[in-house]
Amino acid sequence: METLREILNFTFNLSNNIKISIKGILVLIVVFFITSFLLKGIKKITNKKLDEENKDKFNAVFSFLKYFIYIVVTIIALDSLGIKISVLLAGSAALLVGLGLGLQTLFQDIISGIFMLLDKTVHLKDIIEVDDKIGKVFEINLRTTRALTIDDKVVIIPNHIFLTNNLYNWTQNGRLIIESLHVGVAYGSDVEKVRDLLIEVAKENNKVAKSKKPSVLFNNFGDSSLEFVLRFSTNQSFILPIIKSELRFAIDKKFRENNIQIPFPQRDIHIIENRK
Repeated sequence: METLREILNFTFNLSNNIKISIKGILVLIVVFFITSFLLKGIKKITNKKLDEENKDKFNAVFSFLKYFIYIVVTIIALDSLGIKISVLLAGSAALLVGLGLGLQTLFQDIISGIFMLLDKTVHLKDIIEVDDKIGKVFEINLRTTRALTIDDKVVIIPNHIFLTNNLYNWTQNGRLIIESLHVGVAYGSDVEKVRDLLIEVAKENNKVAKSKKPSVLFNNFGDSSLEFVLRFSTNQSFILPIIKSELRFAIDKKFRENNIQIPFPQRDIHIIENRK
């Protein structure tokens, strides 16, 4: 028994003012174990009472609070063991300043992630556009958000980007979006026939929503063409480039069948001959 007491009281001198015994180390381990057990219990009970959307938000915020709780518990446990945290912090002040500067972006991402979750800026399965990158969100963490692009590439976006850059959420107001396709035809074309053919192409595409009728705007008299805009709606915004490509193929085919020409830029050059 005496030998066990001596082993438990064996002290490590980390510095002149910081000492910790084996007993203290064991106390820290037990405290961490109890804290971990309680946190897991709280997380499990809370998740049972939340729906899937709120469950994801809670888990993201909880993962951040968990580390904060561990730090607080560690400080309290060390202080109760007679280790002065103020001395430890003072001795590593320069190191802490360096870590703070190095982790500045990390903390910015975490705070931005919390604001995103609270403000409901982005949800899972939303179609977003950030820095000319378009993707479907499949994971939201405190530090990063992951989205899948149309070519199956994963875009990892630091969360502070959502607060510092322009964010386009294509599905914030619902899954149905209205898009435009610009088409130019040669001068002299039957404009009413062009309008009817464009609407016909949109109606024939099964990816264009039937709930809203497509429309055509006579946009402008261009330098080389009569400019039209085909407006259509779709609830498959993630594959919008594919939909527009299919419409262009169909428009080209329809125009060829009906002798509607799509012009190319051209200039008339007049040569004036000087005669003496």
